Amino acid sequence: MKRALFLDRDGIINVDFGYVHQIKDFEFVDGIFDVCRYALDMGYEIYVITNQAGIARGYYTEDDFLQLTEWMKIEFARRDIQISGVYYCPHHPEKGDNEYVITCDCRKPAPGMILKAAKEHGISLGHSAFIGDKVSDMKAAEAAGIHNKILVASQYQDDENTHAHRINSIKEAAAFLC
Repeated sequence: MKRALFLDRDGIINVDFGYVHQIKDFEFVDGIFDVCRYALDMGYEIYVITNQAGIARGYYTEDDFLQLTEWMKIEFARRDIQISGVYYCPHHPEKGDNEYVITCDCRKPAPGMILKAAKEHGISLGHSAFIGDKVSDMKAAEAAGIHNKILVASQYQDDENTHAHRINSIKEAAAFLC
């Protein structure tokens, strides 16, 4: 069985300016490439798990998201980092006016995207890790059976009852990948 490093996107891979969907607004978080290289060296495969409610809200299209994702993957590849998969939830349970306004099992804190990745790629979730900047990331990881959860301090409210390694910068995450 493989092990994976699951990464949230906004706030972990790129600076979270809110509904980032264009290359000109995509700024990589300082240290993300180093952490990913370290994870690859440690035998992890890298997967992105991201809520993209901007699609449901009509801020951008699914094609906009997919084009930006391809560019992002190319930028990682230019640095010899392979992203093995990107899973995204375009839904929102209430906000928007289109077919994406639904309650689903993929929107974090639900574990659907993680479970789908694990099934499709033969990933051992008990030997994997998740890095996120929201409690909903940690709850999704917990519900999927990931024990190694790393919460990067962010602008979002924390819940001290949520079990996770808490760090101040993505640069500190490597210490928890073994």
